[in-house]
Amino acid sequence: MIGARSNFSPASSLPCLRLSLCPPSPASADGQVHVSAPETTLRVLRTQSWIEEWDPVAQAWVRSGDDPAGFDRPPATANSGARKGPLAVFGPFVVLEANTAAVMGSTNSNSPAGFARMRTAFPGISMLELIDAPGTVNDIANLKVGRMIRAAGISTHVPANGSVRSGAVELFLAGKTRTMEPGAQFAVHSWRDERGRGPQDFAPEDPANRLYTAFHEDMGMSQADARAFYDMTNSVPHSGALWFGPEVMRGWIASGEAKPEERDVTIHLAFAPNLFSQPSARLDN
Repeated sequence: MIGARSNFSPASSLPCLRLSLCPPSPASADGQVHVSAPETTLRVLRTQSWIEEWDPVAQAWVRSGDDPAGFDRPPATANSGARKGPLAVFGPFVVLEANTAAVMGSTNSNSPAGFARMRTAFPGISMLELIDAPGTVNDIANLKVGRMIRAAGISTHVPANGSVRSGAVELFLAGKTRTMEPGAQFAVHSWRDERGRGPQDFAPEDPANRLYTAFHEDMGMSQADARAFYDMTNSVPHSGALWFGPEVMRGWIASGEAKPEERDVTIHLAFAPNLFSQPSARLDN
């Protein structure tokens, strides 16, 4: 898919290339992924496995495909802290309370189905906290999740220690209401496809670029603001990151609510099949 708009972490300055194996959180020798939660509590959320294959474009060993189906995990035991252990885990979506879930990981092609399962199991969820949201490995699926968030009327919130990077910014923008605490961090950068092309290699109205500006318009931005926001995200190369805080983000979300109509993102795919032949990249800087 488009966009090496992959995940990145403030802890390191070295970018991971497309379909990088850099995890969003440290992994122990036994393969368990430890995710940092609020109040510095560590939660063991899931175990992952994957197959690697040689990517002749990236000239590197990469993960083949996304996490397998059936990724939902039973709740893990959490250390004592402000909250008890999660009620359930659906990929990157962690149910903290009956009405609150969190994003703690990257979205992928399974995320729309995982989000739907979470909504079925916990229909009262009205708040999505972005705590450690590195981005996505599949931009199309990520934007679909964003539309699902808006359609469900779920609000989004970034706590003081929250980190929202790359494609996860779209998930934040999808909230019915969007709130941030002082100290929340956002980071953006431009995408890159499997051929090494970026947004500058396509006309502004090309489906490769309209995929994003149309989403931003549907999330409440005017056409001019959507273009300006998209240009801002692309002002930084794929290997870099532009960091900013709530004071900047508030300027972008000041304009109105989303339009009532919803766009079918597959309309863009029909015109740009070469762009969407492979999963997008994660970017962990």
